[in-house]
Amino acid sequence: MLIREAASEDWPAIWPFFHTIVSAGETLTYPLDLGKEDAEGWWFVPAPSRVVVAVDEAGTVLGTAKMNRNHMGNGSHIASATYMVDPAHSGRGVGRALCQYSVDWARAEGYRAMQFNAVVETNTRAVKLYQSIGFDVIGTLPEGFNHPTEGYVGIHIMHKAL
Repeated sequence: MLIREAASEDWPAIWPFFHTIVSAGETLTYPLDLGKEDAEGWWFVPAPSRVVVAVDEAGTVLGTAKMNRNHMGNGSHIASATYMVDPAHSGRGVGRALCQYSVDWARAEGYRAMQFNAVVETNTRAVKLYQSIGFDVIGTLPEGFNHPTEGYVGIHIMHKAL
């Protein structure tokens, strides 16, 4: 697996799983009806943010990550990231590789910490992954997320000092 800078030419490969994940409404706080054009603008953010893709030896896009400042101004020393792995390629370490890549990127860019603002508590695979990389749940917003099958569930704020 190779992680490289994403290009606009990657969007046609990202969009199908992006759309599947977002429209399922189980893990992200994005609008469920986010259209292809708007979604591309939400995902491909300008520098100093960074967007990468994980690809296999054939060049197939397996997943993607968006890395950015969590806040502006006096809070701009904290990084954040969002990850999406094509469900057809889950369980192959893509999410772990993207998460570790983003931590390494944030550290190299001089960020002091990473914070995830809204990790849905029912997304136990993501919570476990982030904890295994050194993130802690520092708070939970009760009923902060309306899950399509579980109802109102908490969203974790997760943090890792760099």
